[in-house]
Amino acid sequence: MKSFIAAIRNGETGFAVHNSVFLPFHCEIIRIWIGKEMSLLSVPDEITDLGDAEVIFIREGESYTNLVFRKWGDLSRELGNHKGHIILRAAEKSEDIFKSENLHYIKIGFHDHRKELSFEIINNPFDL
Repeated sequence: MKSFIAAIRNGETGFAVHNSVFLPFHCEIIRIWIGKEMSLLSVPDEITDLGDAEVIFIREGESYTNLVFRKWGDLSRELGNHKGHIILRAAEKSEDIFKSENLHYIKIGFHDHRKELSFEIINNPFDL
């Protein structure tokens, strides 16, 4: 399994293809938010039912995780140029998810209309 803390520390990037994102790591996902950059009117979509294949499909390869957001369109176009992001609440695959110190917020950034993604561990997803 590939650590997300090591991947982020090493500056690894992912990529997006339409409604699908490819992450260069593995993680145990607890919750997901997709949202526009913060404004008084924007509220991120929260995905908590990760078992519903009509909402999200999660696939793991040997060195990556692929998330397919079935109810969204082209994520790079919708969230690119710093218009939005995806936030994961996750733990490393080998860590105990019941210990709060093992849970992290991972911000996935869409910087432009290219398909490249950046990653950052943040303290609070509501302080963006």
